Amino acid sequence: MHRDERAHARQREARNRYILRPRFEDYAQKYADHFIMTRDNGVLEVAMHSHGGPIVLDLKIHNDWAQLWYDIGNDPENEVLIFSGTGASWMAFGEESMGDEKACDLPSDSFYDHQIVDSLKVLESLIFNVDIPTISCINGPGIHSEIALLFDITLCAEHATLFDPHFQVGLVPGDGQGLVFQHLMGSKRAGYYMYTCEQIDAVKALDFGLVNEVLPLDSLLPRAREIAATIMKQPRTTRRMTASVIRRPWKQLLVRDLGYHVSHEMLAMRLDGSV
Repeated sequence: MHRDERAHARQREARNRYILRPRFEDYAQKYADHFIMTRDNGVLEVAMHSHGGPIVLDLKIHNDWAQLWYDIGNDPENEVLIFSGTGASWMAFGEESMGDEKACDLPSDSFYDHQIVDSLKVLESLIFNVDIPTISCINGPGIHSEIALLFDITLCAEHATLFDPHFQVGLVPGDGQGLVFQHLMGSKRAGYYMYTCEQIDAVKALDFGLVNEVLPLDSLLPRAREIAATIMKQPRTTRRMTASVIRRPWKQLLVRDLGYHVSHEMLAMRLDGSV
């Protein structure tokens, strides 16, 4: 039986007056508008939502993600993360929720902070700041599945579909979905789906290596919890260092290519003035 020495580490931090880490109760409330959180014996479950139903993407959510990952990663009481949507869809896009301003017309400081930096940090903060095993549950069709695909293990509902809609709405597919597609299923196949914006059903997603398991919707979270329980049987340091090894290729990819992808999307957006 392995020893759990977390208590000693927390006592040492208190004795030496370390800066306090985020408290679960505080950040669960902080992000409650769009993320429902529960934690049981170190296994943190986070479910995206809008008004208690499937999440609809808006500017606030886009900004919240990066900060959410920071707080989750900086709480040493979190040991495994399970992330999902709500209901039977992963994420929808609501034009009415994106504000009255066109992104291409934003002043430079807002464009930098809210378009460029937020687009980078949604993925960078997840990969570089969450140092625990992660499991995602794609609970249905929707946009921005790259977030789920970056998790160590990805479970997918039978009715889910994945796609990158950027090109069909006049945008460069540069904020992560296309990059993740390229890495997981190869540049040739990814290029086809980036141009055509065709949907990838769950069976194809499994065949292409995008997800690990395809399950009925009501089996997703039970299976994620089963995997989390298996992970939790191993020593804490082993769990965290295994997560680091698994995540190393993603870290290398994001450092090498994410800024290039995002900058091309943002430059085209600014030049074309279409969004």
